[in-house]
Amino acid sequence: MINNIFFTLAEAVQYDFMRRALLAGILVALSTSLLGVFIVLRRMSLIGDGLSHVSFAALSLGLLLGTSPLLISVPIVMLASIFIFRLAKNPSIDGDAAIGIISGTGVALGVLIASAGKGFNIDLFSYLFGSILSVTNAELVMLGCLAALVLFFILFFYHELFSITYDEDFALCTGIHAGKINILLTLLVSAAIVLGIRVTGTLLVSSLLIFPALTSLQIAGNFRKVMFFASMFSAFSVLIGIAVSYMLDLPSGAVIVMLNALIFFLILLIKKIKI
Repeated sequence: MINNIFFTLAEAVQYDFMRRALLAGILVALSTSLLGVFIVLRRMSLIGDGLSHVSFAALSLGLLLGTSPLLISVPIVMLASIFIFRLAKNPSIDGDAAIGIISGTGVALGVLIASAGKGFNIDLFSYLFGSILSVTNAELVMLGCLAALVLFFILFFYHELFSITYDEDFALCTGIHAGKINILLTLLVSAAIVLGIRVTGTLLVSSLLIFPALTSLQIAGNFRKVMFFASMFSAFSVLIGIAVSYMLDLPSGAVIVMLNALIFFLILLIKKIKI
């Protein structure tokens, strides 16, 4: 089986669309897994799910207007992420409640827009469940820019991110501008979610943030190792997932997420047995 998968990958890279798909998958895996570590450790996992629902409305609007859905979705989802961040700061509104408000509104708005533009329902379906094989060169460039921005952000603000992640109050006392770092983080998460839609679709994209981080936390002993293993698990799931979906003619997004889930539960089981 393993030999067949690697043989399939070797065969698949002969085609331009498969090379684009594999490269897009790796770039998305790198971006989402690294950002996911900070999201999971800060107990903000639901923000990915909430923003993915907002992206559904934004994508529907883009299709209705006849413009690039991803280009119009990025700024809208970014604005939504800042709104969630500001709303969660309100002492009378819990963070999860703020995400729920935006999430529900996004889905409802998306359904209304989709109903108004019945002619693009087929296109919308591909964004709901992912269509990695149809990634364009322009989208590949955007994914490359996102991955570069994520790496630069983590390398440049590593110590600030580390401090804020484990003790935000202490970070504020040391003079770190936690608010600005948080906004930059949420903006990058927003962009990663929108661009990751091509891989898994709006319904599953938040899994790319959560699973690799949770899996690496089960085995890694320090913060750097958590980020390293998260990116490795995510990239592995994407590569094998695309190969398996290509072999068995299955939806690539669902296969990728199921592989992430399988790795997580397998490592969890091994830990239980050892204990």
